[in-house]
Amino acid sequence: MARNQLPRGPSQMRHVLDVLKPQRSDKFRESFRVSPCTFDKICTKLAPDPVFSNNSQNEQIPLADQLAVALYHFGHDGNGASMQAVADWAGLGKGTVHLITRRVMTAVLRPSFRESAVQFPTADEKELAKSWVEAHSCHAWRNGWCLVDGTLIPLYDRPHWYGESYFDRKSNYSLNVQVFIFIYFICNSVYLS
Repeated sequence: MARNQLPRGPSQMRHVLDVLKPQRSDKFRESFRVSPCTFDKICTKLAPDPVFSNNSQNEQIPLADQLAVALYHFGHDGNGASMQAVADWAGLGKGTVHLITRRVMTAVLRPSFRESAVQFPTADEKELAKSWVEAHSCHAWRNGWCLVDGTLIPLYDRPHWYGESYFDRKSNYSLNVQVFIFIYFICNSVYLS
């Protein structure tokens, strides 16, 4: 049986990486949920991971493109997060989007990356954070040096296994994610730039 190929349009990803990244960081951030500086730092940290190299005659897509696809995928939900929607945006095939997302998650979940990305503060860093809290809020909160908050990440559909466990108070299927922010990072924009 003959294959029915889906014609691909021009890649919106190229426009975001090549035009918006250097000229309009606000629009770049809308697509990837990170600033261009943070994007470059993540690329640098992920570059040595062996998942992004192979011994094949066919080279992988550049790491920046792979990270762009994964971040775009993670930053959308519902129909906008479907493999086909991401593939159309990136000018790739659905299978390629799946492979790229797996590669990026494999690299991010390695202990070496996690240990370099998530570190608990030193005593001096805690003291600096406490001073910031006192200066920017009330004196009674002086001993606070971190923030904890949660958010719901909507899922496209009910998960097959234990799906009822994912049904939230807003009548959606979602994952509950808890975020821990060390205040020192808020004071020093180099980490969140």
